[in-house]
Amino acid sequence: MTVLLQVDNLVKKFGGVTAVNGVGFPVLKGEIFSLIGPNGAGKTTMFNLISRVLPVTSGTITLDGNDITRTAPHRIAPLGMGRTFQNLAVFKHASVVDNLLVGRHSHMKTSVLGGLLFGPTTRAAERAHRKRVEEIIDFLEIQHVRDVPVGALAYGLQKRVELGRALATEPKLLLLDEMVSGMNAEETEDIARFILDLKEELEITVMMIEHDMGIVTDISDHIAVMNFGERIAYGTPDEIRADPHVIEAYLGHKLQEDTEAVH
Repeated sequence: MTVLLQVDNLVKKFGGVTAVNGVGFPVLKGEIFSLIGPNGAGKTTMFNLISRVLPVTSGTITLDGNDITRTAPHRIAPLGMGRTFQNLAVFKHASVVDNLLVGRHSHMKTSVLGGLLFGPTTRAAERAHRKRVEEIIDFLEIQHVRDVPVGALAYGLQKRVELGRALATEPKLLLLDEMVSGMNAEETEDIARFILDLKEELEITVMMIEHDMGIVTDISDHIAVMNFGERIAYGTPDEIRADPHVIEAYLGHKLQEDTEAVH
């Protein structure tokens, strides 16, 4: 399969602290890829490096054949990368539709004068952006709250809106940072279904950080495991489950509890 994202020997230092130390892995086009590890392992720092929120100390990041290691953050969305954040980053006083329209910003080519005059070209572009937003609303099954201020929605629906805004950027690669954190079982199942649909229906490659090992092992094609800023394992879910380094660093406690529960 084609490699969409390639991370090679990535290093990030904060003063004398090395938060990411020589990490590398491929993300294949059309797959669901998970990055896991204990708290403080460096996962979110990796996302911040890949999405260019943080500058890289050394190493390279390649997206769809283009070196983006030094690319400015505001140029990442037009190159085909979208992202959600660990903490909700929605506009709570704006409606669902308006939040999703913000995600269309990188595709808006209207000039200031064109916007003021609101001529035929501008009106056509506006209709196209709104049509795309309505398609995303239908995909995420949030038609019933499309005009509601996002701050008035339940947490799980706010997460869907944030996902929708990232989808509005039309990403090739979508980074999801702990999408199901704080959700109940039903909300988690809904998000898992949407992530699978992103891959299968929209053909979007998904890279996610997640602590819920159920969703990780159920829907991931490949998993990379980090601990203390280093990559300690990479493979399929079955390979990761059986890796002794992973069991010791991350899964051992949970696997032991699950085994005791069975017996």
